[in-house]
Amino acid sequence: MKILIAYFSATGTTKKLAKNLAEAVNGDLFEIIPKQAYTDKDLDWTNKKSRSSIEMENLNFRPQIASKIHNLNDYDCVFLGFPIWWYREPTIIDTFLEEYDFSNKKIIPFATSGGSGMGDISKNIQSLAKNSIVENGKRFSVNTSIDELKTWGKKFFNN
Repeated sequence: MKILIAYFSATGTTKKLAKNLAEAVNGDLFEIIPKQAYTDKDLDWTNKKSRSSIEMENLNFRPQIASKIHNLNDYDCVFLGFPIWWYREPTIIDTFLEEYDFSNKKIIPFATSGGSGMGDISKNIQSLAKNSIVENGKRFSVNTSIDELKTWGKKFFNN
């Protein structure tokens, strides 16, 4: 089984987790890079006029992505990582899911957060990635060990 770890990381926290997960499950890394990078000011969730607040207020908003993956068909499984924003995946993840065909692929969300849980994230992803198999994901600490990630990741390949 060929595995892709696709992730969006606004501050570098999710990137560290994604790199460790790639090592744990022997997967390839792909960073979802926004066309317009997020600044600290953009990420100020306490400011209702910040870019991230405006994007998350309108769940139909689709930030543009600068990076492209040209070989998605080569993968059977996609671990999809992101920080949790407003109790869900950032809208740039929605952009990513709508840009590609995930039919017959297993998608496993993983996230970082200061305290928010996964909520309806798997259901949201399933609605955007029609004909895929979306597993219930998990929120991790950035300091989660590679051994713990390996144990978690392997459970998706034993069924």
